[in-house]
Formats: sequence, C-alpha cells, structure tokens
Amino acid sequence: MTETDLGTANGKTALITGITGQDGSYLAELLLSKGYIVYGIVRRASTENFERIAHLTNRIHLIQADLLDQYSLIEAIRKAKPQEVYNLAAQSFVPTSWAQPVLTGEFTALGVTKVLEAVRSVDPSIRFYQASSSEMYGRVLEVPQSETTPFYPRSPYGVAKVYGHYITVNYRESYNLFAVSGILFNHESPRRGLEFVTRKVTDAVARIKLGLATELRMGNLDARRDWGFAGDYVEAMWRMLQQDTPDDYVVATGETHTVRELVEVAFGRVGLDYEKYVVMDPAFIRPAEVDLLIGDPTKAKEKLGWELKTSFPDLVHMMVDADLARLAPLAAPGK
Repeated sequence: MTETDLGTANGKTALITGITGQDGSYLAELLLSKGYIVYGIVRRASTENFERIAHLTNRIHLIQADLLDQYSLIEAIRKAKPQEVYNLAAQSFVPTSWAQPVLTGEFTALGVTKVLEAVRSVDPSIRFYQASSSEMYGRVLEVPQSETTPFYPRSPYGVAKVYGHYITVNYRESYNLFAVSGILFNHESPRRGLEFVTRKVTDAVARIKLGLATELRMGNLDARRDWGFAGDYVEAMWRMLQQDTPDDYVVATGETHTVRELVEVAFGRVGLDYEKYVVMDPAFIRPAEVDLLIGDPTKAKEKLGWELKTSFPDLVHMMVDADLARLAPLAAPGK
C-alpha cells in the first residue's frame, strides 16, 4: 500500500497504553497528525510523569487504568470506544527484569492477556497492536533475525515478551481478532529514558563536554545492536493496523553497530576522544548477555511500504544535540 492508498484516519479513535513513554509519545503525535482522536492510559501515581507528552496534553484524552487491573482496562475501552488499541505499556528496562522478574512477568506478559481480554469482551472488531521486542531472539539462532527466526530469550524481560507475542497470536487464531505484533529492534530518541545505554551515553557525552562530568562507566562495548529512530518505527505500528489481514512484522534497520561505535560517534559529535573518558565497570555486565541483534525488515518494507528515514549517525547526533541543549543551562560560563 502507498501513503495515498492508506489515506487519513477520518476521525478514527485510538487508545494507547504506555502513552507517557518514548514510543507512546511519538505514536500519539503521528496519530494526531492523521486526524485521530487519541486516548492514552496512565497509571494512578502520586507524582505524574508526563514530560514526554506535555506538549500534547491539550490534544489527547488521558484515562486512569492499570495493566494489572482487568476491570479498569475494560472501563477504559468502553469509555474511549477505539477502533485501534496499541499496547505499548510494559516493564521495559532489561536489567530491572532480573531484579524484579515477577513484576516484569505480570506487566509485560500477563498484562498483554488482560488487554486482549478487555478488547475481546468489549468490542472484538477493535484492531490490536502488541509491542514485541528483538530481545525475544536473545541468543540468536540465525543472522539476521526475521519473523520466522526461533526465539531464545536471555532475560526475564525477553521471556515475558515471548509470552506476550504468542498470546497475541493465540487470540488472533482462537478468536479471529485483528491482533498483530511488531517485533521492534532497538529504537532510540532524545525521549529515551536515561537508564538505556544510548541515552546514558549521549547524556554523559553532553555532561563531559559541558564540564558537568569527567567519565562514562560502561559494560560490554562489543555487544552489537540494530539501532533505529523511534519516530520512524511508530509509523510501522500504524501501518500494521491498516492492512487487510493481521500479521506480524520485524521492524529494524538491517544494520548492526557495537556499543563502542555508539560511544565513538557520540563523543565525536562534540570533538572528544572516547578512550580518554570511558571506564569499564563490571557492574554493568548483564548476567546473560545478548551479543548480536540485527533485524531483517524486508517484509515490513515490501508489505507495509515502510521505509527507514534516519541513519545511525544522524540518530546519535540528534540525541547528543538534544542533551547538550537540555544541560547547557547547568554549565559554567564559557563551556
């Protein structure tokens, strides 16, 4: 399908779980640009973290609900009356999944089932998107990884995502739901959380350049990842729900880069030699490392008409520049 074939939403309504996250904010922007009415699910908390969607709050509708509370999900869907549901919410930081494996399983695995059940019970005609992950491949059994590559997860997060992926397939086949999974490889942006390695690096580079820090402590610099721009990837999510039949797709760049390359490009953006500032720290080595992830996006390109727009260096430069701008007010004069 071409962009002309897909057209605009013409007043469709979408409900996004995880709307306050990186992907949720970019997806909300995309859907609003296409004329959607956008609802987002947020968890009740004493301190609200709406930083990523602050510029959208007067254009979207927020509903309090929780992936662990089936009734609240049903009520949210009844209230929003969406034609599309995008399930992006999860405990998504891989290292935390070892410290909190049960909580990760409840949100990232069983939470998917609860959203699917809510869709099935309220309106089975709703189209459902599940955010699957390249971490499901883990100890990869073939290179590159495609939709048919067997999963071999290497973290509680990866295991939970495999469950979420297969329960989506099961509901599609058992109840004839239009339910799809996007197997997204690493996708980053200036809105990425500081706990993720890409943002950890670009934040540290900005701090070192501005005189706010002196070193960057890292783990395995030889791990390889397929990194793309989150703003590009959310369009693939939307395109999956505009197809005639539901199916699963890998979304990736088809290129792989080491963490060392990430560090080198980031420091190079500000004219610094990374070797003078990076300190190896065993505390950042994973119990079970995923050494090589690289996706094959052929199916997404051919069937969805999806194309990557942002290169790896451009992505890293974008993130470094954003962190420099954010931290500049904290720097001493002349830095």
